[in-house]
Amino acid sequence: MTPSLLRQRRAPSPPERKREDVAYILDFLPYGYGPGYRGRRRARHKGPVAQAVGERYFILLELSLLPGIQLNTGDPVYLGGGLDREVIRVTGRLSYDELTTTARAELPHVVEKIVKKREQDFVKFFNEAEPLTTKMHALELLRGIGKKTLWKILEERRKKPFTSFEDIRRRVKIDPLKLVVERIVDELREEQKHYLFVSPPRRRFPRYREFTGFS
Repeated sequence: MTPSLLRQRRAPSPPERKREDVAYILDFLPYGYGPGYRGRRRARHKGPVAQAVGERYFILLELSLLPGIQLNTGDPVYLGGGLDREVIRVTGRLSYDELTTTARAELPHVVEKIVKKREQDFVKFFNEAEPLTTKMHALELLRGIGKKTLWKILEERRKKPFTSFEDIRRRVKIDPLKLVVERIVDELREEQKHYLFVSPPRRRFPRYREFTGFS
């Protein structure tokens, strides 16, 4: 077999490992997990621990903390290095099912905080989203956007690109912030065929479909 054929038959490379530099606290447990926690072996984790969601790829993370640290829900923590890295260590990626009751309740509020901060990234999504298949547009994955609303969005952005959430709300009569937050939480809660905003679980490689125009 020629080298060119070998290259053609080689399995595709795994997707690039996504890395979060900033995460937002969903739940802070100063004494570690209690006896009622059912998240795999992490229930044996000793010392302060926090559950968080990443700012860029919305990866759910478990953080190990040095004693004495005090964190509140919604607090941002820097994971990129320096002093923060000495006291806050990422110990693993969490699934939605491994979140505490508090973390699950806080997730939509914290995600909304992140989306507001990154508003222009999501406005860009509304301006540039494309069809995923001949019958399905990426925008239709947002809950409540049917064909009629889809055509309205496409028509309006052809006239003039959207500039803000308020601009989308005024011209299309939808709440883009709510739709984006709901989609992100849905992608975190259960496996999806298409991922718009969240980094897919690595175990799904190579079958997952990810919207590459966003991240």
